[in-house]
Amino acid sequence: MRLQQPDSMIKNHLIVDNMLYRSLIILVAISLSSIGCHNDLDVINALTDELNFPLQTGENIEVQYTDSGRLQLIFKAPVMEKYHKSEEEGAYFEFNQGIEVYFYDEKEKLESLIKAGYAQYFEKKSLWKATDSVVARNVQTDEQLNSEEIYWDQENKRIYSHVFTKITNDEGVYFGEKGFESDQNLENYKLFGSRGSVDVKDEELP
Repeated sequence: MRLQQPDSMIKNHLIVDNMLYRSLIILVAISLSSIGCHNDLDVINALTDELNFPLQTGENIEVQYTDSGRLQLIFKAPVMEKYHKSEEEGAYFEFNQGIEVYFYDEKEKLESLIKAGYAQYFEKKSLWKATDSVVARNVQTDEQLNSEEIYWDQENKRIYSHVFTKITNDEGVYFGEKGFESDQNLENYKLFGSRGSVDVKDEELP
């Protein structure tokens, strides 16, 4: 089971700005040649890398992924931009207005979710990085994780972090000073450098 690749998300509200970027580069090249600069091609390539234009942009992204007709997850993002990092590392996708991911169980009931203010997806690694007020919650158990950075290994269906993490459930509040590791449904997790407090209910007096 895999999340549909972000390339397919571009179908919704696709904005391709390649022509604009190429026109800008051509204008820069003409300007450089007119003042007699040397190594124009190298300068243009360096300028292109420095400007770091997205190859493609999509807006109001929503993807529903199903397996054998059964809903597995829903992915939402207001904005998506695709960049090419290098031949070795491949493309990556940036979601600078955040993401929302909803996971569903075998009965198509909402099981868990992940929300973040900013995210990146690295295509070759099938790896997501989410930052900025990240929340992961198991809706069915009401267990919630809060962190400023988490990674979602899409291939292995794992989420993890190397920074301070808080987990809240009906038994108390727990902290992972050095992060955590869990399945994507937050059903099994491990805190690193853990500490916490347990809620103890008062017993009724006879």
